[in-house]
Amino acid sequence: MSDEAQAAASESQQPLFSIEKIYVKDASVEIPNAPAIFLEREAPQIEVQLSTEGGNVAEGIFGATITVTVTAKLGERTMFLVEVTQGGVFQVRNVPAAELGPILGIACPNILFPYLRETVSDLTVRAGFPPVLLNPVNFEALYAQQQAARAQGEAATNGSGATH
Repeated sequence: MSDEAQAAASESQQPLFSIEKIYVKDASVEIPNAPAIFLEREAPQIEVQLSTEGGNVAEGIFGATITVTVTAKLGERTMFLVEVTQGGVFQVRNVPAAELGPILGIACPNILFPYLRETVSDLTVRAGFPPVLLNPVNFEALYAQQQAARAQGEAATNGSGATH
């Protein structure tokens, strides 16, 4: 084998990670008490729920999403509800299967989060409210929690189905 062929073969086995596409998969804004809610002057209570998801799309191509729901309430009345799913398509090749979970659950959400944050801020402003700036998220801790919950769920399922 020539030196060039060996170099090409070893390069083809190098781990590869690239961003193919970043997009807004879904976005919605609800202002159920408009227009009267715009007369309110007190600051709302903001609740944020966030989840991530990732999976295989095609050979070496993976998709990841972050979904956030931001709810602003004054007492029992909802000022606004913003829900955004930010998505990305990533090429991941020559990576051990054990490392795919952390890539899809930590690295990809870290890339997508600034776009999600900008979209949420933009939507709240366009809806007539001050911008909502999402706080940074530790996706490594979130991924660890998800893995622990999944392992606990599997242990409970396996333990309850055992017969002696």
